[in-house]
Formats: sequence, C-alpha cells, structure tokens
Amino acid sequence: MSTARPRWASPRWIAHRGAGRLAPENTLAAFRLGAAYGYRAFECDVKLSADGVPFLLHDTTLQRTTNGEGVAGERSWHALSLLDAGGWHSRSHAGEPLPSFQALARHVLRNRYLLNAEIKPTPGQERATGEVVAEHAQRWWAPHADAMPPLLSSFKPEALEGARAAAPGLPRALLLDTLREGWLDEAQALGCVAVVANHTLLDAAVIGRIHGAGLQSLCYTVNDPADAHRLCAAGIDGIITDAVDRFAPAAADAGE
Repeated sequence: MSTARPRWASPRWIAHRGAGRLAPENTLAAFRLGAAYGYRAFECDVKLSADGVPFLLHDTTLQRTTNGEGVAGERSWHALSLLDAGGWHSRSHAGEPLPSFQALARHVLRNRYLLNAEIKPTPGQERATGEVVAEHAQRWWAPHADAMPPLLSSFKPEALEGARAAAPGLPRALLLDTLREGWLDEAQALGCVAVVANHTLLDAAVIGRIHGAGLQSLCYTVNDPADAHRLCAAGIDGIITDAVDRFAPAAADAGE
C-alpha cells in the first residue's frame, strides 16, 4: 500500500530556506542565490497571516528576521508585506520583502524548481494552516501537469491531517526532531511519502527502516562534509543544507 503513494522526486541536495545563511532566509533573494549555486530543489517555511494568506516565515514572531515585532500570524498580509525582511541580514538586502507563498510558487514553477514547503503554523492554527497551504498548492500546481508538486512537510501531525483533507494527492512528509515511540507508524498513518529527520537521528539502520516501509528518507540541516559523507553512504535520499556554497548538487552522488 505504501508504494502506491505519490513520491517526491528531487535531487539529493535541497537548499534550506532558499540559500541557507548566505541571504535573508525565506526571501526570493535567497532562492535566487541558491539557484546561482546550482540548486534546483529548495525548502521553505509557510504560515498564515491573520486574514488567511500563506506567506514565508520560520518563526512565530517577527523580530528575528524582519523589522516588525509580535506574532506574525496576528498581522494582516498587507501589514506583513510592508516589512523589511532583508535588512537584518545585510545592508545589501535591506528592503527585501516577505514573499507570499503564491509569489514563491510562481518563481518555482517558472524556473522548474522543486519545493519542500514546511507547514509552520502559528500555535493553535495547525490544521487550518495545513488545509490552506495544501489547497493553495493544489490550485497553483494543478495547471502544470509536468511539474513535480511540492512536498508538504510538518512537525505537526494536525497540519498534515489538514493538508491530506484539503489535497490528498499532494505528497506529505513527517518532520522529526526525535525518534519518538511509534514515529514510523505515525508517518504511515498520515499517508506520508517521506520522513524528514534531524540528521543526528539517522544511520543506516534507521534509513533502512524508512525505506523498508516504502518511504523516502530526508534529513536536515547538514553543513559538515563528514556528516554528508556518512549519510550518503547510509543511503539517504535527500539532504537539506545551509551550506549551498560548500556542497555542489552535481556531486551529490559522491556526497561531496
């Protein structure tokens, strides 16, 4: 049964939040820079504004990566769209806006990139965020029959349940920061095609269990070459990295 699920085919290397730390995370500038280093698969974080618009941001609050303050999900999209999401990183990126998920979808589809969209809900909005993100992704990717749909991942099972209810045909992945009891059964029960785990949790035995269940194995966030070599030797399917200037996607099979 697990092998019948839609798979998410990507290169082994996936750029974290666009270009890791070399550009302001989760901005279009970061995605452009990641592509300049040869990446064609990207990870991002998606949450909802107060008026239900999906947009890119990792944190619950605004102050780390924008010039705003407070809970992002309590602000309208109009207010969020006016914030500076680049000045915190460097003067050269000052004025870079927060992108909507729709703006990123257009960029990804136009350039034929692949996307792992992490559903990152404001606390209390888990299922609703999963539903909205999946419904929008389904609508935007559906006209492009030759485009690989985004992989929707989350640490929150409720978000994945919402995504499955809204768009059951889109591939999903369970994110893990610990191998809690029943984690693999949970991923299968949620209809996931992949498990995305902290790289320190994974070895050949764990990856073998994931593959044995018919799922793909991905990991985050690998920035050290020794870790990359170990994981490639263990059979990992996808590696999410900040170090887009260190790891060349063309050398993925060698784990370089």
